Amino acid sequence: MTPEHLNQHLRKTLSRGRVAESAPAGCPSMPLYLFDPLVLEGPLSHDEAQAVVAEPAYWSFCWASGQVLAQWILDHPELVRGKTVLDFGSGSGVVAVAAARAGAACSIACDIDPAALDAAAANARLNGVNVELCDDWANRPKDLDLITAADVLYDPENRPLLAAFQAAAKQVLLADSRVKDLGNAAYVRQGMVEARTWPDLNEFEEFNKVRIYLAEGGEWQAGRLEK
Repeated sequence: MTPEHLNQHLRKTLSRGRVAESAPAGCPSMPLYLFDPLVLEGPLSHDEAQAVVAEPAYWSFCWASGQVLAQWILDHPELVRGKTVLDFGSGSGVVAVAAARAGAACSIACDIDPAALDAAAANARLNGVNVELCDDWANRPKDLDLITAADVLYDPENRPLLAAFQAAAKQVLLADSRVKDLGNAAYVRQGMVEARTWPDLNEFEEFNKVRIYLAEGGEWQAGRLEK
């Protein structure tokens, strides 16, 4: 997978779109192919703006929570070392790539957007690691050690994912900048880190505070209670 493949995806909605290699401030050791803001030298036409809003290329930005979660994994490689890790809603693939770099036995990028999976493959290659691809949560492998997810709770209807993650893996590592109270006591806050989307979208300051949570999987908890 090459940057030109990613450019072709971008140009479906933005004729001037292209990616460029850059290193997000929140995980500076990890180069990624991301949206190149230099292409926006002038205002978007009405048609361009409508197309971008209708089908936003989320994968072409590295969101604050993704950066923080990726750097957290790089700083705590014991969380993933030797494990099978699935990153849900992987977008650019930054977290899946970080897991692979930190020594995961198998790192899987899961996203329903084919362009996002192409981005994950391209960014894995850029970082010299291998990431497997999963095009649907329903098609995930069994026996997952760890599920990672960043900023997937933006819609209240996504809250059931918290329990679904626990049921599907031994542990869950979650990063979120949108929800201050997860409403699930199993998710224990590990820390808070400030970061900005890259390239910067000038979001509200409150969305730049990323909280990291760790939860034990449901099967592990059930086993502990039986002892």
